[in-house]
Amino acid sequence: MCNLYTVSKSANDVAAYFRATMRESNVSAGEVYPGGYGMVIREEGGERVLQGMTWGFPIRIKGMKPESKPKPVNNIANLDSFMWRFIAPNPEHRCLIPLTGFCEAEGPKGGKCRTWLSVKEQPIVAWAGMWTDSNEWGAVYSGLMTDCNEAIRPIHTRMPVLLHQEDHDRWLHGDLSDVIAFRDRCFPDELIEINRTDQPWNKRSAAVA
Repeated sequence: MCNLYTVSKSANDVAAYFRATMRESNVSAGEVYPGGYGMVIREEGGERVLQGMTWGFPIRIKGMKPESKPKPVNNIANLDSFMWRFIAPNPEHRCLIPLTGFCEAEGPKGGKCRTWLSVKEQPIVAWAGMWTDSNEWGAVYSGLMTDCNEAIRPIHTRMPVLLHQEDHDRWLHGDLSDVIAFRDRCFPDELIEINRTDQPWNKRSAAVA
């Protein structure tokens, strides 16, 4: 599952790419981790806006102490789950998650390194997402997952639902059948670029402006 992605473009560049209005200017480019702050494109009043949100819907797991912080659910794996069944059919809860690459861990236990995956000749890609307002963290978002394609299979069995540019409007406005169609579609193998690194999986990099 995707627990790390990056946006190497500035918020202004992302807004321009998606033809969106900047809702706020304090969201930065850089790596995004579960529970972190990331860029989201959503629609409001018929216009696209770029907004910063927390990556992950808050959930309290059975047995957690009352004073414990909720856990961020940052991937959507099962549309029938109680967390998503009332959100998935509603276009007002859809969003585009801009990314320039997503990361998976590869290697032996205790020595896993980062493998970055991106889309060839695509400086910015949209991950199909959903968002809502939460009592705990304000606006939050999560990304839809699907079975991996053959290019990614040696690395992981799952991958984000990546959207072609011509898919953006359908994702933002479509009904539940469109959501399911995107989830079940196999992203083309030949578009995936893989970059294996020797950077430890658990090493965090600083965000950039």
